[in-house]
Amino acid sequence: MLEMANFPVTALAVGEFENDRALLREICNAAGWRLYEARDRRHAMHFLESNPVQVVLAESELPNWDWRKVLYDLRRLAHPPQLIVTSRTADDYLWSEVLNIGGYDVLPQPLERDEAERVIAAACRAFSRPMSRAGHAGAIAPAVA
Repeated sequence: MLEMANFPVTALAVGEFENDRALLREICNAAGWRLYEARDRRHAMHFLESNPVQVVLAESELPNWDWRKVLYDLRRLAHPPQLIVTSRTADDYLWSEVLNIGGYDVLPQPLERDEAERVIAAACRAFSRPMSRAGHAGAIAPAVA
């Protein structure tokens, strides 16, 4: 099982993930990762306030909460997880916008097993490296003397 900082890899899926929920569960189970699920902002933020995760997968359009608001809320956490945005209409513009604003990556829906597994694993590794996390989250990295 892949572990980061002495605790298992954990991810939170936010949204309906109608046709992708079973695949996400299979990917995480096969890798030994924990997958939690929340369908809306209230449940997601309540969970995240007391349960650290390395990765949040959020659908690009959520009721009353789009991916930009998700990223804003994640940045307010003590240890912000990496954000992977999923979208049925993923394109270069969305990918560029997500990365420029501080998200980790974009996965097109329906999810493709190998790509989803690769991106989630890479986001977990990036979470464990503070310099990468600072770069992706738009934070200022500490100066090295």
